[in-house]
Amino acid sequence: MVEHVTAAYAEGRLDKDEFDERLHLAMTARTHADLVPIVRDLHLERPVPVSPPPVGAHYALPLTGGDRVGAAAAHLLPFCGLSFVGPLIMLLTGGRRSPYIRQHAMESLNFHLTVLGATILLPFTVIGIVLIPFIWITALVLGIVGAAAAVGDGRFRYPLTVRLIK
Repeated sequence: MVEHVTAAYAEGRLDKDEFDERLHLAMTARTHADLVPIVRDLHLERPVPVSPPPVGAHYALPLTGGDRVGAAAAHLLPFCGLSFVGPLIMLLTGGRRSPYIRQHAMESLNFHLTVLGATILLPFTVIGIVLIPFIWITALVLGIVGAAAAVGDGRFRYPLTVRLIK
């Protein structure tokens, strides 16, 4: 309610004394019923909620089932023993015909290149040897989440990723 009183004052609907009085009453109110008389005459207007754009709206063509499956495959192929090669294959094949597959394949490729780099560099530190299994488990979980987002035609970005491929 303080926000409503402040907004009314900023719009010039309350003078300084009335603003101070209502602000004091709002700050010292103990129940919701105590707040009603403070803002009743301010004619609060609720902002009209803005609906977000449709999830697939940023792509020129409507998404097909093949686009979704190809994008999901880009996230899941690294766990079939293909490391970063799986997303690279999806980028070079499906990415040419579908911007949706291209976006997901590039994101997956960048993430799995980052994981590969971490796997190579971290054993040089003592704590790095302990972290590698956790990184692999996190990569598996994030790959599944990315595939689910791809099937649901949503955007997905892996956290802590060095984006080498643009």
